[in-house]
Amino acid sequence: MVAAGEGRTNLDRLQNITDEEIEAQMRDDPDWANFMDIDWSKATIVYPMPKNAISIRLDKDVIDFFKATGKGYQTRINAVLRHYMLETQKNDKKAG
Repeated sequence: MVAAGEGRTNLDRLQNITDEEIEAQMRDDPDWANFMDIDWSKATIVYPMPKNAISIRLDKDVIDFFKATGKGYQTRINAVLRHYMLETQKNDKKAG
């Protein structure tokens, strides 16, 4: 397939796979072991948005905490701030 200029994904197989087959494959995948019983019905899709570079002063222990969580700590800081923003907006709408 690759030599013919096609990708390695079997699109026909993907179109025809059943939900039961997907769940069985997930149960057999050790990477999914801790995620099988999560209720995903309230999950939201997050689309990447353009970022603006700014300078912000944060307490050292806050930065150290997020850096200790590994690569992508700035993205996690952004996620925490976004959650705060959305909850504040939701509460403002309830109050107004």
